[in-house]
Amino acid sequence: MTALQEDTEVATVAAIQLDDVVKEYLSHGEVVQAVKGVSLSIEEGEFFSLLGPSGCGKTTTMRMIAGFEEPSRGIVKLYGNNVTNVPPNKRDVNMVFQSYALFPHMSVWENVAFGLKQKKTSPAEVKRRVGEMLEIVALTGREKRRPREMSGGQQQRVAVARALVNNPRALLLDEPLGALDLKLRQAMQIELKRIQREVGITFVYVTHDQSEALTMSDRIAVMNDGLVEQLASPRDIYEAPATPFVAGFIGTSNLLGGTLSGGALEISGGKVLVPGHVDGEVTVTVRPEKISISTDEPAAGMSSVRGNVTEVVYLGTYNTYAVRLADGTEMSVFEQNARDASVTAERGDAVWLSWQPQHSYAIGR
Repeated sequence: MTALQEDTEVATVAAIQLDDVVKEYLSHGEVVQAVKGVSLSIEEGEFFSLLGPSGCGKTTTMRMIAGFEEPSRGIVKLYGNNVTNVPPNKRDVNMVFQSYALFPHMSVWENVAFGLKQKKTSPAEVKRRVGEMLEIVALTGREKRRPREMSGGQQQRVAVARALVNNPRALLLDEPLGALDLKLRQAMQIELKRIQREVGITFVYVTHDQSEALTMSDRIAVMNDGLVEQLASPRDIYEAPATPFVAGFIGTSNLLGGTLSGGALEISGGKVLVPGHVDGEVTVTVRPEKISISTDEPAAGMSSVRGNVTEVVYLGTYNTYAVRLADGTEMSVFEQNARDASVTAERGDAVWLSWQPQHSYAIGR
């Protein structure tokens, strides 16, 4: 092997790698699998999210990365090193929890400096690194405050600074924004992404909130019942879901099932065109914002179905319509209020729903 090949091999070692990791528990005399053979690689400097509903195994997976849980089977690697049986304090990762776990009797400065002082770091180095970290998380000038004197978002940033000041190779975050209200949570999503880009280390983020994962992540692993159903970029997961579960869990999606023949899915009251997909049993998904709603029949060449409006809801930036097709299928339509707040159709109206064929995405059953 040449020196160049060796350098390339080193450069491509994953920051975190899981190889067929399984976690089993004994519950009431029965073996329960919380994680059922997860394999994935997380690259250095990546913002990676584990996304899924409660009980899907995402937090257990993160705890195995951190070392708080030991896999029943499988291997956990950090930068190519097998750490499956290595205790948490010997792994070069730090973890931030939803509760923050700040020391209430300590100031912001003391909280952030705590880990460095435990390592007997020189006072000059502590001063430099704590000062730099407080600047990164935008808390310069608040060094003397106690946690109780700060907002939830500020406390969250203190917790992140305390975890990052020790220069870990990866930071693990377990639903850290769950205790914040919606507006602050949305602001902190942007802040966390900014911090991650500035420090340049690997972030692994656990959440059940799809908008959080879509906002911050470079890639997302969507988990369900202990398995990864899809691992891809936010755009690919949203636009090209791999399974009906992913399509239904990520955002709002309309799912239409049936037999695809000649590139078309015939359903009661219309036809759905699905270009470039092999005929057979499929589930077709189309996002609500891709659909146009009208009382007039759509032009030829469009996917189109007919139904009746069962509900109209005004949500400020857009209207949402619930439409029931002749076979009982419920569909959702989002129509942006680009010019005014008027509605296209009222409850009880017979309407056509139409969309471009390329917006129909078929998932093989």
